Amino acid sequence: MNIFERVAEYRAESDRLSWNGTFEDYIALLKEDPTPAMTAHARVYQMIESYGVEEVGGHKRYKFFEQEIFGLDRSIEKLVEEYFHSAARRLDVRKRILLLMGPVSGGKSTLVTLLKRGLEQFSRTEKGAVYAIEGCPMHEEPLHLIPLELRPEVEKAIGVRIEGNLCPSCQMRVRTEYGGDISKVRVERVIISEDNRVGIGTFSPSDPKSQDIADLTGSIDFSTITEFGSESDPRAYRFDGELNKANRGLMEFQEMLKCDEKFLWNLLSLTQEGNFKAGRFALISADEMIVAHTNESEYKSFISNKKNEALQSRMIVMPIPYNLKVSEEEKIYAKLIQQSDMKHVHIAPHALRTAAIFSILTRLKETKKQGMDLVKKMRMYDGEEVEGYKEADLREMQNEYLDEGMSGIDPRYVINRISSALIKQNLQCINALDILRAIKDGLDQHASITKEERERYLNFIALARKEYDELAKKEVQKAFVYSFEESAKTLFENYLDNIEAFCNWSKIRDPLTDEEMDPDERLMRSIEEQIGISENAKKAFREEILIRISAYSRKERKFEYSSHDRLREAIEKKLFADLKDIVKITTSTKTPDATQLKRMNEVIKRLIEEHGYTAASANELLRYVGSLLNR
Repeated sequence: MNIFERVAEYRAESDRLSWNGTFEDYIALLKEDPTPAMTAHARVYQMIESYGVEEVGGHKRYKFFEQEIFGLDRSIEKLVEEYFHSAARRLDVRKRILLLMGPVSGGKSTLVTLLKRGLEQFSRTEKGAVYAIEGCPMHEEPLHLIPLELRPEVEKAIGVRIEGNLCPSCQMRVRTEYGGDISKVRVERVIISEDNRVGIGTFSPSDPKSQDIADLTGSIDFSTITEFGSESDPRAYRFDGELNKANRGLMEFQEMLKCDEKFLWNLLSLTQEGNFKAGRFALISADEMIVAHTNESEYKSFISNKKNEALQSRMIVMPIPYNLKVSEEEKIYAKLIQQSDMKHVHIAPHALRTAAIFSILTRLKETKKQGMDLVKKMRMYDGEEVEGYKEADLREMQNEYLDEGMSGIDPRYVINRISSALIKQNLQCINALDILRAIKDGLDQHASITKEERERYLNFIALARKEYDELAKKEVQKAFVYSFEESAKTLFENYLDNIEAFCNWSKIRDPLTDEEMDPDERLMRSIEEQIGISENAKKAFREEILIRISAYSRKERKFEYSSHDRLREAIEKKLFADLKDIVKITTSTKTPDATQLKRMNEVIKRLIEEHGYTAASANELLRYVGSLLNR
């Protein structure tokens, strides 16, 4: 790739996007396609929609968020449907501040950053094109040039709604530069850009004593007062506050409730009426989505103060909890590690999953549902089936606590501990036990954790290790069973012969003596029990297998060992149980013989090629599982 060629292509693309014409040309453009005149709220919603939506389990998943935000599908669906979509349709929620409220490191800032980057990209597309009065410091909607009295006629003619008035700067320019002839006013296409301060503003609170309201609304340019003679002359004013520059797009209030009250008062008029007061001018119109974020403790403190009732009534509060799915938490850690300089370090399979299991357990609340512990609940939340519980039980648990996921260990802490383990030991490879050890060591340094919480978290570390032990044994089990593939297939065929005889009320023929025998109930049950098939459910399970075989036969396909996932798992577990003594000897012996060494090498090769291990991590896994089996 030639870097400078790509830069040249990018500049050429930017030049292609540029457009310049008169207000008359802009009106002609809107007659063909009125979408450029959409509101800032509609622009944000259209941007999200442009990436696509898919239905998953009765819920909508918005693809725009899926590369960066993990495990928050339900929260995002609520956010998009109840705020973005409604605001885009000009319902009253657009006159509210969107306040994202949740625990630290829960994804609030990431979500807002995504919206900002998305708007920048969307404004470079035809569907997201933004046009503004040329030279306007607020990148103003050109339709504001239409006099109020004529707007109903114009709206009807071109099929758009016109809201807002010209800023003081443009009012003066129309009089002085264009002699009041609005048709000649120059209009240009603008690209939303946070770096260039077009359509995106960001306000971050600092020391109230030094922070000035001018950061939001602009300020008087005292160097020009003597030239223009008045503080109410627009030429003597800098329209460079964050509210000015966020016009047509998005305004982010970082840690909003940390702001001094005087900064928040400006939002009362902006949210409700779409304008704000600046300098010695009439109210200035602004079309922007205001997105703020804060943590739960600050929000509770804010709403407890009666003085804040007016602002509180102008907010839509959207809880953004921690993710509660193990598989999604794993993706968060993988993403953060990929963004670091430590991505060259090999992280053994299931290491991040084990850390995720610990994190999710700290965030879940005990359910009142009988027989359901936290581990089972965690599995159901992650989409796994738990025997004895159905989809309705899952929904009931998800609705049991409104604040579930608003507390617990945050992803940042876990990543910090993984980083600590990587740096301290200077490892080229790290496994689940290294990570759990680092998490445990870090609990003593975690200032905000009470003694009782520490005890709970230690218990969750033990549970996470127990889950990892099962995963490790299953991994080795699969690799060993592969080495005994012929044995697995023989056992599989034997099981099929027996269930066919059982379901057909017939006998099976002994391959050695040729005598007829009853189906081997002990063999069938020894396999079925491996996956929890009860005595009452055995007949249904066996009939299901025969139906599957029949379906394969009709399609002229062979029903094989790998054709039924649960049966394959049962066969593998049964074979592993039968081979346990061989596995113990093979994994724990210090001086393996030729047969054991050959088998060990086959298993290691399988772990490397099929399961993502390195030679070092595969050997570690075998030693660890050998120690587990020998206990």
